[in-house]
Parts: sequence; C-alpha cells; structure tokens
Amino acid sequence: MAPRKPTAPAPATTKLFVLDTNVLMHDPTSLFRFEEHDVYVPMMTLEELDNNKKGMSEIARNARQVTRTLDDLVSHCGDQIDHGIPLTAPSKGLATGRLFLQTEAINTPLPPSLPSSKYDNQILGVILFLQLKFPGRGVILVSKDINMRIKARALGLLAEDYFNDKVLEDTDLLYAGSRELPGNFWDTHGTGMESWKKDSRTGYRITGPLCREFLQNEFVYDLNDPPFEAIVREVSGNSAVLETLVDYTQQKHAVWGIAARNREQNFALNLLMDPEIDFVSLLGQAGTGKTLLTLASALTQVLDQKRYAEIIMTRVTVPVGEDIGFLPGTEEEKMTPWMGALEDNLDVLNKNEDEGTGGAYGGEWGRAATRDLIRSRIKVKSLNFMRGRTFIQKFLIIDEAQNLTPKQMKTLITRAGPGTKVVCLGNIAQIDTPYLTEGSSGITYVVDRMKGWPHAGHITLQRGERSRLADFASEVL
Repeated sequence: MAPRKPTAPAPATTKLFVLDTNVLMHDPTSLFRFEEHDVYVPMMTLEELDNNKKGMSEIARNARQVTRTLDDLVSHCGDQIDHGIPLTAPSKGLATGRLFLQTEAINTPLPPSLPSSKYDNQILGVILFLQLKFPGRGVILVSKDINMRIKARALGLLAEDYFNDKVLEDTDLLYAGSRELPGNFWDTHGTGMESWKKDSRTGYRITGPLCREFLQNEFVYDLNDPPFEAIVREVSGNSAVLETLVDYTQQKHAVWGIAARNREQNFALNLLMDPEIDFVSLLGQAGTGKTLLTLASALTQVLDQKRYAEIIMTRVTVPVGEDIGFLPGTEEEKMTPWMGALEDNLDVLNKNEDEGTGGAYGGEWGRAATRDLIRSRIKVKSLNFMRGRTFIQKFLIIDEAQNLTPKQMKTLITRAGPGTKVVCLGNIAQIDTPYLTEGSSGITYVVDRMKGWPHAGHITLQRGERSRLADFASEVL
C-alpha cells in the first residue's frame, strides 16, 4: 500500500504549527488555541502520549484527555484525515484552522550529531520534511522544552514557546494591589467631595478621571504631609468611594501581639481582618511577613473573635534539594517536616511578652496551655486529599502557592464553603516546579482573575522585615 499523501494546508497566509508532546500534556486544549492557523501532530507525539498516559499524575491525566480529544476528532472526520480535520465545530468557533496528523513515513536525514533514535530528533526531522514540502508557508515548532527549541533554531527551523498558558507576558504588569496617588490628585478630584464617618472610619466620595482606573479593594496612598491611606470600596464611572484604614502599625491595634512594620503590611492586615473579604492573596519575597501576618490574623479571628471554627494550612510538597524518601506516620505527621514556616511563626506568636515575669500568658504553664490551644485549632492537610472536600467556616491558608498550577489553584479555592476565608501566600521568584513560570503560576492566575471582585483583595509586600543580614543577603546574593 502506497503511503498517503497529505494535501497542503490552505493558504500561505496561515502558519503550520507542529506540536511537541509536552505542549499537549501541559495544556490538553492547546489543539484549539491557534485560531486561524493549522496544527500538525507528528506520529512520535502520539507515541509519547501513549507512553505517558498511565498513572494518576496530572501529566498522565492530561495525556489521556488529549488522546480522547484526538479520538473524537478522528472518529468524526470520515476519510478526510489526509485533507486535515476542521477544528471550527469542535472548538466552538475558537479555532478555524485544520488538524493534520502524520499519515506517511518520513525519513529526512538529520545531522550525524542528532541520533534518529530519539523522539525529539524525529520530530525535528518531520519539521524539516514539512519545510521542504511546503516552502511557501511558515512551519513552526511549538515546544515547552528549551533545549528542543535551541536544537530547532540551530538547524535553521522556526521554534516558539507555548504562550497561551501564561496569564501575563511580563510579571512587572502583575496587579500590585496598591497605587500611589499623584501629587495633584486632590486638586483634580476634590471638587464636590463628600465625606462621612462610620465606625471610626471616614468615607470619601470623589469624582475625577483617575477613578475609572481604580479597582474595588485596591489601596491608595498619598505620601504628602499628612500621609493618606485608604481602600477603594466602590467604583462607578468617574466616581469612587474611598474609606480610611485601621492603623495596624499602632500597638493598640496589634493583631495577636503583632503590629504592622510598614505600609504594605498594614494593607495586608486590613484585608486579612476584614470579614467581607473572602479571598486574600499575598505576594512577596522571603521575610516580608506573609505567613506571620496571616497566622496572627487567623488566630485572632478563630480564638478571640470566634469568626472561624479552625485554621487549615496546606502547601505543595516540592523539595528544595534531594528527596529524603518516604516519611512515616499519619497525614499530619507526614506533613510536619514541610511546615517549618508554620513552626517558626508559631514560636514568634507564642513568645512571652514579658519574659521571666509571667507576662500576659501566666508564665511557663500559661504559655504551654496557650500553645496546646493554638495547635488544637490548626490542622495541617495535604493537597492530595483535597478533591471532593468542602470547608465550612474555616480559615484556609495555602502556602507556597507559586508552585501550584491554575487548575490546582481552582480545585483548592472551590473547596470553600459558607463562612470560609481563603488566603494564598507565595513568592513568584521561587518557583520549584519544572513546567511553571512566573507568568503561568497558579498564584499569578488568581491574582489577575480575582482583582476587582468585591470580596477579594491582593497586596504585594515589598520590604523584608527579618533581619539586616537577611535583607543584605537578598540584595547581594
């Protein structure tokens, strides 16, 4: 039987994207993400999908999903597979190009330095063949593998990363949660301003062009004398309502003995202590106080105010160095080594205010009783067992959220039942997961999607408050 000869995909104005396996396993819907352009799937890509479809990992699940999608597309195309499978109907109009599968043997000679036994090199051979076959159009490799893209470019081929998974191209554009007001703000927005008092806070209704850029629950500040700090409560066209903040930098407003040390920490505590805010995201480098502030506000609202029943803390278990192997014990015991940050911060929060004199906790015995009470209200859970759960009236803390994918983040946040507050902590400069970047991380995804929602707030912490040694090391090392 003679090999079937595929017809050239449509006009030369559209491109032909050849998908590497890792793109499909990273985003199972990537087949429908190329708009009017055509997509080509080599046979080696199908082989790799088959080799990776077994198991319970996210990669295996994605491989199975892609396989089912391809099966559905092929089963409904009849005998037109050589001419390309239309993607318009399956993608519901998102993609208007065609899907081409490799239907003939390709033996394009490769440089001797690239052994043809490797799958990656065979895919490069397919691209060389397509480039010779269709010289009038762009044939582009799409791969998440950096080395694969380097090899392709070394051979004179076009290669691109898969960008559709990225929320932002530049993380400098990520929503910070606060903005400084311009020097002439009150001159341009103070005309006809209304003000009122409510529960020791002052509200201002202002009108001006900058109000259109405000987002609900965004913080604004003015560094003039006297300084002004407020939160945006309402936005309507050219008008906005600003409300002054609780000053948590004052010891009289301390939360579990912790006072804010800088402006961003004060903003964070205003979000964490607000019962109307159901979702809070805190970004910042190590030592900015993310975990300490969150735990202090959680303990205050669980033990003092009785607003929540208990604290649940979870994080993704990605080691910094070599894995030390299996850990014995129950779920909580297995998670204990991963919760060093929790232990460190509890030590600070449990510290006696007046060492040696009894202090507020009644000496050593009182401190021990307080420590036991705190630990009875904090539950450490693994991410592996979150699916299907619903947390009611809980204070849920998701630590190291930069290592979560958008899908995992969605799974966790949707666990929230009535009366539950979810707090995500992370540092996008410390991503340890191979397939995630600053632009595609789950924490970046939720910050961008949640901004402006009336019951969500975000703040990026800037200043480290650990020690002069830690501050200097973070700058020079």
